[in-house]
Amino acid sequence: MAKAGSKGKGLSTAEQIYQDRSQRARQLRNNGKKIVGYFCAYTPVEMLTAAGLVPHRIMGNPREPVVRADIYLESIVCSFVRSCFDVALRGGYDFLDGFVACHACDNIGKIYNIWRHNFKPSFSYFVNVPNTTSPASLKFFRAELGTFRERLETFAGNKLTEHRLVEAIKLHNENRVLMREIYALRKPDPPLLSAVEMNKVLVASQSIPVEESNEFLLGVIRDVRKRHNGPTRKLVRLMLVGSEIDDSPLFGLVEDSGANIVVDDACVGTRIYWHDVKTEGDPLDNLATRYLEQVKCPRTVRQQTRSREEDLENRFGHILSMAREFGVNGVILYVLRYCDNFGFDVPDLKSYLEKAGLRVLHIEDDYLISSARLKTRIEAFIEMIG
Repeated sequence: MAKAGSKGKGLSTAEQIYQDRSQRARQLRNNGKKIVGYFCAYTPVEMLTAAGLVPHRIMGNPREPVVRADIYLESIVCSFVRSCFDVALRGGYDFLDGFVACHACDNIGKIYNIWRHNFKPSFSYFVNVPNTTSPASLKFFRAELGTFRERLETFAGNKLTEHRLVEAIKLHNENRVLMREIYALRKPDPPLLSAVEMNKVLVASQSIPVEESNEFLLGVIRDVRKRHNGPTRKLVRLMLVGSEIDDSPLFGLVEDSGANIVVDDACVGTRIYWHDVKTEGDPLDNLATRYLEQVKCPRTVRQQTRSREEDLENRFGHILSMAREFGVNGVILYVLRYCDNFGFDVPDLKSYLEKAGLRVLHIEDDYLISSARLKTRIEAFIEMIG
């Protein structure tokens, strides 16, 4: 595999990794590295890196129907979870030495035990993330990360010292800074990077070690800044809000229909990259604070405020702020069917954004997208804005 991030090869490297995202992980495993798969933006990947392990984001395949997983999982289980498990049953994750899941939702909680039972990984851990941001929750989560550290040390054979944790935090903070710089390249009109390209960059970045990802992202920035054949200007600029939108045909469908998606609030997008971890003080305190308080996801209940207006601002203000920062005039709320966490937020979020002057399209669909069925709705939405 070409060196990720070699000069002028950022976008081509993204395409290469995207087409076979397990290739680098398999190479590293053959060289003696331990690869740990993980779900969810709440996974403290810094701790895996500090232990000398390679974090590898588990994703499904929205272009392949779920077949084998239906033997183990009901049809009402989240289609993303079913797709991930189906990929695993077909051998797509046979290179993983370990598996980490978080208390993100009931479906992730259930698949953790089903995955362990069927694949019997050498290491597995369920990170118990509290559902509130109270001081008691923060104290609990700090203790939980302490237990996670002990389990990682036993598996990896490395002590997660304060120095190792801080160095890993710095590496991942650098990764976030670089990704935010790439997002900023989508602010101009037209954006310098399409949503399809951005999707491939995000998928590739979460498929390789963070050190290689940082070099790779620098290559992407160089490529995008110097090219002269980027996306064309379109009348409509959209924001995509949802949960697990990783390798989705939706990006191409929207852009082919006459709009530019210029920013997202999604589990493999800005939700991961928008906030850094402090490097001064106790690293586990800093990790607990960052993941519990700064990762904005509907599964976490924010503390009640004095009025409904303040409550809505507390829950959704970051989305509106980002929409204004990137100059969007419409929002697509893309919610996976049976995803209660995000589905329950739709009425309030839609009303909040429309009151702020943004057009909103709510789509509820499976992880395996029916492009033909959605095309008419998306085109009509874009025409209404334009």
